Amino acid sequence: MLLSLYNDRPSSEAQFAAIRKDSPIERLKALDSRANRKGLDGLDPNRNRLIRIGMEINAQGRVTKSGYGVFDLPWQAAHHREWPGGIAEELDQIRQRIRQVHGSTLRFLIWAGMGGSAEDKNMYNAVGLLKRGPRCYVLDSTDPAKLKNILADMSRRSKLPLSKILKSTLVVGMAMGMTSYEPVVNLQKLALLYERNKVDSRPNFIYMTLPGSLLDQFASSQDYQRVELQPDHRNSTAGRHSAPLTRGSLYPLGLSGVDLEAWIQATMLEDDEIDAAWRLAAFLDAQGQAGRDKVTLILPREWAGASLWTKQDFEESLGKSERQGIKIVIDERIRLQNYRPPKDPHQDRLFLAVQRRGSPATEGRKIALLRHAGYPLVTLTAPARCELSRYMQFIHYAVFGLAQLRDMNFVTQPSVELYKSITNQLHASAEKLGGIEKTEAWEQMRNSPNQARWRGRVSLFYDGAVVPGPAPATGPEIYAAILRGLTADREIEYAELTCFGDTRYSARGRALRTRLNRAAESLFRSRLKMPVDVYEGPAMNHSYHEMIIGHGKCFSTILISDASEEIPSIGYTADYHRAQFLATIGALAARGRPVVAMALRDMEEASFDALDEFFRQAARYL
Repeated sequence: MLLSLYNDRPSSEAQFAAIRKDSPIERLKALDSRANRKGLDGLDPNRNRLIRIGMEINAQGRVTKSGYGVFDLPWQAAHHREWPGGIAEELDQIRQRIRQVHGSTLRFLIWAGMGGSAEDKNMYNAVGLLKRGPRCYVLDSTDPAKLKNILADMSRRSKLPLSKILKSTLVVGMAMGMTSYEPVVNLQKLALLYERNKVDSRPNFIYMTLPGSLLDQFASSQDYQRVELQPDHRNSTAGRHSAPLTRGSLYPLGLSGVDLEAWIQATMLEDDEIDAAWRLAAFLDAQGQAGRDKVTLILPREWAGASLWTKQDFEESLGKSERQGIKIVIDERIRLQNYRPPKDPHQDRLFLAVQRRGSPATEGRKIALLRHAGYPLVTLTAPARCELSRYMQFIHYAVFGLAQLRDMNFVTQPSVELYKSITNQLHASAEKLGGIEKTEAWEQMRNSPNQARWRGRVSLFYDGAVVPGPAPATGPEIYAAILRGLTADREIEYAELTCFGDTRYSARGRALRTRLNRAAESLFRSRLKMPVDVYEGPAMNHSYHEMIIGHGKCFSTILISDASEEIPSIGYTADYHRAQFLATIGALAARGRPVVAMALRDMEEASFDALDEFFRQAARYL
């Protein structure tokens, strides 16, 4: 890994020297060895900074979990050459069990998880690593539409009746938190689907989680096989750090015939590569202190699918401080006209361009223009045959380096826990009252005086944002006025457009995503010269939403359709999904973050056209 810095002003040399002087790897290996041999009870966070930044600590100051497995697993793998073969044997046993009980060949994989338990699978799909195995579907939502669309796609591809599809499917539930309920919802519904079709689900279901968690309680009651997440049988990785070396990451790769020995070997970075990761962390910290904390990520075409995983690793790990954050900007074409000039005091961009030797440089000409114009730029050049796992491990080291410089814990996720707790409260209330629409939170939003209708198809709810001056007449005018007020004094520096619904497997969802991308470009990037995230909820609440709630400086627009879907045969309604929608808005409002909600009448073209026009009008008013 070759790192090159351009326009490194102010110089990041002092930060790099600070990391090197601390000798973090030697100290971390000693700490990790002690924790593994003697347990966590004797560790004192007040005497060792590495404990504070990489372990979970309860209110009494006791260490409850180490988060350093992300580095320890590659160190151990060097002495456990049997790991790749062992994983392959386990996967063979899973295939054999399905074949023995059902007489079926494994054709499909449904991975039920959220955030860090799911994003690596999305990445592997996107970069083509899973092409040769069972078709992998990532079930990272409690919207019934997502499961419905997955089942429809299976049926279309296989031309088989549902009972035979189910026999040929492996379902994996994964949750790294004790209170993660989303995988439980989906496993419950899938188990019921197997039961309704008179198919024994036990050979087809496995799960990975912590003992005693909500997922463990449900899955064990069904007699499903629990699989240890880590090859070393420990619990020392956060969800987003479960890739590239836990079973949660290795299982889908192994099922697709990826060379696991080479994959694991690639995570063992050389000293000079770790130094390069420290240099990247130093550069990011120096630029961040100078107010340039929006890192525009440029990946080679064959790794473009790794952008969201990279974003999650940085933002969920380092976004929890209001004082200092780091925004990874993805899915954005390089347009110099969308950026402030380098000498503008509000210019807050820097650029990270990753390249592979022998491959054409993505946006090569524009990268050169950025460098010559004076924008802070760092290039990372990977070897021609570099495994993706090497890049992933490099990013983990860079995140760790930045955590050291900022004295910040990079394994906890307090804002995710806030959103989850609100969701659970709303869901409990909905079950008691007979539906989410009967809860106080839903009625308050729908009956709020702070709302505006547009073309009879789009409703704007703006209780969570201030409209300066007398309220304008129309929804687009109100939206524009809110944005104008927030940007006038730099209260916000980026935005999000997040749709609660299936935008991956649904053709209509993908069409909506296209409309949101259009609005992101014309309204936020072009007009306001600010980055904007376009993604699907609630998956983002378990990934980069940590920074939106924790660090702030974001304007959130959360969308949902009034026309929800359901799967009546298994009693799967959108109630929990809608509770998550409300909880997202509630968590943002609780932290004083500006947020508006938008409801589409349905997922039809007419509603999409109205939404298009809404954003065009808002851009005109700006």
